[in-house]
Parts: sequence; C-alpha cells; structure tokens
Amino acid sequence: MLFLTLLIIAMIALLVRYQTRSAAIFGGAMLITVAVGWVSPEALLRNAANPGLATLIMLVLISFALEKTSLLRRVSAYLFSPSQSASILRTMGFSALASSVLNNTAVVAAMLNAVRSNKYIAPTKLLIPLSYAAIMGGTLTLIGTSTNLIVNSMFTDTGHAGFRFFDFTLVGLGVTCAGLFVLFVMTFFLPDEHEEKSAISEYFVEAKLAEDSPLVGKTVEDAGLRHLDELFLAEIIRKAEILRPVARYDVLQAGDKLVFSGNVGKVMALKQFPGLSLFAEEQGLETHKLTEVIVKEDSVLVGKTLKSTGFRARFDAAVVAIRREGERVTGKLGEVVLQPGDFLLLATGPDFSTRHNITKNFYVLSGVSPENMLSGWREKLTLWGFVGMIAVSVVTGTSLFTGSLFLLAGLLFTGCLHSNEIKRRFPVEIWVIVASALCIATAMTSTGLSQGISDFAASALAGYAPLVTFVGVFLLTYLLTELITNNAAAALMFPIAYSLAVGMGVDPFPMVMGVAFAASASFLTPYGYQTNLMVFNASTYRLKHFLVTGAPVAITYVVACIVLIPMVFPF
Repeated sequence: MLFLTLLIIAMIALLVRYQTRSAAIFGGAMLITVAVGWVSPEALLRNAANPGLATLIMLVLISFALEKTSLLRRVSAYLFSPSQSASILRTMGFSALASSVLNNTAVVAAMLNAVRSNKYIAPTKLLIPLSYAAIMGGTLTLIGTSTNLIVNSMFTDTGHAGFRFFDFTLVGLGVTCAGLFVLFVMTFFLPDEHEEKSAISEYFVEAKLAEDSPLVGKTVEDAGLRHLDELFLAEIIRKAEILRPVARYDVLQAGDKLVFSGNVGKVMALKQFPGLSLFAEEQGLETHKLTEVIVKEDSVLVGKTLKSTGFRARFDAAVVAIRREGERVTGKLGEVVLQPGDFLLLATGPDFSTRHNITKNFYVLSGVSPENMLSGWREKLTLWGFVGMIAVSVVTGTSLFTGSLFLLAGLLFTGCLHSNEIKRRFPVEIWVIVASALCIATAMTSTGLSQGISDFAASALAGYAPLVTFVGVFLLTYLLTELITNNAAAALMFPIAYSLAVGMGVDPFPMVMGVAFAASASFLTPYGYQTNLMVFNASTYRLKHFLVTGAPVAITYVVACIVLIPMVFPF
C-alpha cells in the first residue's frame, strides 16, 4: 500500500514536470504494477479491452471522419455581424453546441480561420470565448469530451452500467449557461485588435544571402533592409554567431541567414532583393501559393526540428515561416524544435493535397486543403450516420459500443474513413493512459489501498456530510487538471473518488460525476488545454488575458458544479 501510494505521488510529480509525456508515465507505472505482481497478465488484457475504453477509441476514430466534413467551416462563416455582442454570443453558442457532440479541438480548429478573417469583429474579442465555450460545451453529453468517456470506461469497470448519453446534460446546461454569461461579460475586458495587428504580425521568416548577391558587403541600411513595410530584420545568423539586435551599420556577408519577424503577407517583398532566397525556396518550392496550418498535439513533428523530420519529402511542402506565442522563436528555421500549437506557413508542392498524413499532423486553416476532405454523399453519410447513431442510442437504449461499431464499419466500407488513416492516427496515447489507469485501479484493490481509503472514509469522514468530501474531491481534481492534462487528472482521481464514496456508504455516481466535470475544464492558463494553446498562438493574447478572463469563469464553473451536481444526483 505504501509503495503504491509513493508510486502515485511520483506519477503526479512527473506529470506536472513532463506534461507531454503522460502516456509514457502512465505506461511506466502500469509496467511496475505488473512486474511486482499487483496486476496479473489476465487483468492487464481485460483492462486493455475494457468495453468503455473500446467505445472511446471507436468514437475517436469516427471523429476523424467528422473532421473531414465542411459543416463547421460553412456554418461558422455566418456567425459574424456588425453587432459585436451578437457575434460573440453566436460564436460562443455555436462553439458550445458543436463541442457537445464533436471533439472540441477540432471545433476550434474548424472555426479559427473564420474568426480570424471575419471583417466585423476583432479576433481578440472572439478567440478566448471560442475556446472556453468549446470546453464548457464538452460537458453537455457523454461524448462531448474524452474525459467523460474515460471516467465512463473506468466506471463500467467497477461493475456499474455506466453513464447514459444525456446524464451530463442537465448539469452541463446549468454550468455552461452560467459560465457563458460570465464569459460574455468578461469579453469587454479583452483587447480590441484586428487581424492586421494581431495574428499575422509575429511570424518568424528566414532568408539566405547568396554568395553572388550584390547585397554582400553592404550595410543593412544601404541594402534597404532597414525600413521594410511591416517586416523587421530581427537577427543575422552568421555561421555559429547570432547578431542581435541588428544595427543599421552591420555589414552583410555571403551565406548570412537573415531572420525577419512581421506580417507574412509582406514576405514577397523580400524577393525584390537579388540574391535573397527564402528557406522554402532552398527546398525547391515556389512561395506564390501559401498554406497556413497548426501543428497537432499528436503530430510526429512535435519535439523535432524541421531539418531532422525530412519535412519536404514527408509532406511535399516547405516551411516559409513559423509563429509561436509564449516565447520568442530564434535561431535557424530548420533547427527550431516544433511544439503543439505552432503555426506554420507552408509553400506546397503539387502532391501536398494528396498526402494522407496532412490531417494527422496539421489543422489546415487556409490555402490548399487536403483532397481527402469529404464532400457529396460521403459527407452527408458521415454526418447523418453520426446523428443516427446518437438517436438510436438515446431512443432504443442501444449501447454506444454497438452503435459506434456499426458506424465505424460503415465509414470504412464506404471509403469515408480509410484503414491507413486508422493506422496512422490510432489514439495510442489515450488507450495507454486509460488502460494503465485501470491497471492502477486494479493494483489499488489487490494491495488493499482502495480498502484503506474506504476505511479512512468510513472512520475519519463519518461525521462529515458527503458534500464536504465531494467538494474536496472536486477541487483536487480541478487543481490537477490545471497542473497536468485533463485526461491524466480524470484517470488518477477516479479510483480515489470511488473508494471514498464506497467507504462513506453513499452513491458513488455524484462523486464520479464530479471528477468528470472537474477534469473537463481548464480556464486559467493557455497551456492547460489544447484549444487554449491554439487561440493563444493565433492572437496577441498574453497570459494576463487568460487569467483576467478565465478566473471569473473558473470560479463560476466550480461553484455551479458544486451546487448543481448534488442537486441533480443526490448522495
């Protein structure tokens, strides 16, 4: 019991320190539980094939087909009008409703370009509301967010029937409406900066000076690089030396790498200088047609440099510029270590749109769209098939496992989804985290730790109302969600919350529901949730904007959950 407790504490510390390595940390803990005999191989296989986990995996795979439809992009174009208040309300409402049945990261990615390019409202007034509304909208249904499905899979593993599709809806509606009201009020404190001053203004562009360029030997001032329109020469990379800041009297040398920051819409101005070529042009691609993408959190590029990934051969594209908020991008473009949420401006080759790995690694915002986007009858089949699956589950009581199994088979049979896509995009990380969490829960039972927590609850907490324990569990889960990932927080807290409820002799349903709601939200920083990171990188937001806007929303969310969950689901 003591050793397992120390293992769980060590896991939490590692998850806080290495948030992007959640699967490795959970997987390592699972291997330890098997190695010391707390979890048998049979139990490991049973946990890995948990019906709730299988349902979660199939729904994630189905979402890949939904991502390829154009519904969200088409609808989001009609959300904006000269009325700022109406535009904000429509954006928040649509984002929340769409996220109740679709992956909220995909919802934000689909709406992001429409928000940034609308001609009425400053994107900075809409992007944080877009992300926060998507987060809250995920609490409306069982499939609204992966944390709900993770908690459901662990709940079914305890022998319970699990959640029904609309079990979350009553509480979720109250929480979402209260949160959106406060969020709407807080939008008045967000900056009012339009696109030309915000999202496009801080790209990092690299150009190389050829040996035979007439600019060689001239000063920066004489070469005309000092006063470019909306482009700023930030640094010069000369072999192993970086000149920063660049002075007007610095002399240009052959082979210099010139690093600019500014409006990438003005990047063609650099082609007016003889002997100056962009990084993408060195890769053999023309830059007259550019595509903007966001690096996905599960992309193979994360943690690697452009040079080491074989970017040109892998995607038939080359990076013209890169944008990242939260830190300054510096050094050679090919040696920048890519992170989730990075914005890349790509010069694309003729095969770019046919590559099946584009949607695996990027959210495409503008420019060339991949050819594997669905249209015509396949798009209708995907959308109506998804609606039909939900309707059948709600009306007839058929399990989501059965409905998602047949829908997934239908999508594969009709070519809406391909087996290669499933191989490339199989959600290994979620599968490892949930299977490992189930093994840790099994280890807690076999070592007596679960019984120990139950005995503690039965004795030390006997004189307290269940609401007190519920509040403690909820706040601890929410704190972990802000410190680590939401999926990891749900997986760690479920067995503790369940054991406490059993020990106190109360219905575990509201306690488990509290874990799901607490792990579904992150409002205080841009780094705690992928949608927050996406809108952070797409704007001129600073950390203070998330704190000022998010703190009242977080307080409202927490209070509403603590009040509503015990009311709707009494102990």
